[in-house]
Amino acid sequence: MSLDEIVEEIERYACDTVELTGGEPLLQKNVYPLIDRLLEQGKLVLIETGGHISLEHVPAPVRTIMDVKCPGSGEAGTTDWTNLERLDDNDEVKFVIRDREDYEYARDVLARHRLAGRVAAVLFSPVHGVLDPKTLSEWVLADRLPVRVQLQVHKYIWSPDTRGV
Repeated sequence: MSLDEIVEEIERYACDTVELTGGEPLLQKNVYPLIDRLLEQGKLVLIETGGHISLEHVPAPVRTIMDVKCPGSGEAGTTDWTNLERLDDNDEVKFVIRDREDYEYARDVLARHRLAGRVAAVLFSPVHGVLDPKTLSEWVLADRLPVRVQLQVHKYIWSPDTRGV
């Protein structure tokens, strides 16, 4: 699709908020012109990123949701840590947590980068079907972490194997 076709499709939904996600949106060469067009139209633009590509060119009005990869993902070494310093109080940081090791990793990143109070929200999500949300909630409560436990709602609405939702 061309940039104009994408913008036309978005307009069909008559929505004021557009989230760019799915795969890694910052890998798409036309993501920045799309962001610019959406901002020019007065849209609230959110971008959900894996955090391994620099956020340095993402315009300030964009709200970023950065996924910090935990060890259980096999991608923990890919994070561009300078991205955490680029986030502000409109942005969010998300950790998808598989087990206690991932939890402790996320807890340490939260403290080391002083994320609480510096970003709008820190989200801890249990890997669907692997870590019981109750267990993760109990860990968070026991450590009194200033985070929100968030379920991957799309895994409950559609089949957990469904791609592209």
